Amino acid sequence: MELQLQQLNKQYGTKRAVDNINARFVPGIYGLLGANGAGKTTLMRMICGVLRATSGAIYFNGKMIQELGEKYYTHLGYMPQDFGFYPDFTAREFMLYMAAVKGLDKKKAKFRTEELLQMVHLQDVANKKIKCYSGGMKQRLGIAQAELNNPSILILDEPTAGLDPKERVRFRNLISNFAKKKIVILSTHIVSDVSYVADTILMMKNGRFLLQEPMDTVTDNIRGKVWEVLVDEQKAAEYSEQYSIVNLHHENNMVRLRIVSEDAPTADAVTAEPSLEDLFLYYFREEIWEEKSHVNKI
Repeated sequence: MELQLQQLNKQYGTKRAVDNINARFVPGIYGLLGANGAGKTTLMRMICGVLRATSGAIYFNGKMIQELGEKYYTHLGYMPQDFGFYPDFTAREFMLYMAAVKGLDKKKAKFRTEELLQMVHLQDVANKKIKCYSGGMKQRLGIAQAELNNPSILILDEPTAGLDPKERVRFRNLISNFAKKKIVILSTHIVSDVSYVADTILMMKNGRFLLQEPMDTVTDNIRGKVWEVLVDEQKAAEYSEQYSIVNLHHENNMVRLRIVSEDAPTADAVTAEPSLEDLFLYYFREEIWEEKSHVNKI
């Protein structure tokens, strides 16, 4: 099984939301990382056929998706960022409705509905109206409907946004369970969500892929650029203005800083093992700096 993107572009007026993307996907979990506005959602909608490319092509098992037509959609499961529920439906009613939309026969629809509600731990509240559900419960229902047709390609756009840490852990476990023998593309700007489950990291900025690397080696190119140093509070404040600070920790009237920088911030700094969060800050420090400046102005 293979999904290929070849010279894929999406233009809106003068803005190119997706800019000459080339990628090859085989079964596994792909973490699509990028700041807001990087083009992640546009790319995923194109893969799902919701948006047409301005130019370029998408191939599934060697055939263009336009050529496959409706057959392609039988291989797809999609959980969009803003998934629309019918609030007066119960979870069971909603699942049966979505099964009908996806063309499942009644017997299979009923079986898959019960199986998936149990898998996402909603079987005990299956007859409650969705409007009574918490955010985490709605997200679990969202991934359940995406799995109804047992898709070969599972597309999840910001599936853990707004969830508390406990629900995010539960959701990551669900994704891992569903991912067997599938192509799973998980879009997020929450680095920890993909660091635990992804096999491959795709980092996207301004509509382009900055990198496509296996999780095991993705941080190699910033090795020697992550530093830790213990300084007083005044120095910590100065460094916060000069460098990209990943983390700071107060220790006995001193501050331990974790810094991403091409060069050592001071002779006392020691190199640290790089993480995915360090890598994200390295590529998106300008966006994070802008957000920080905006918050400070408010």
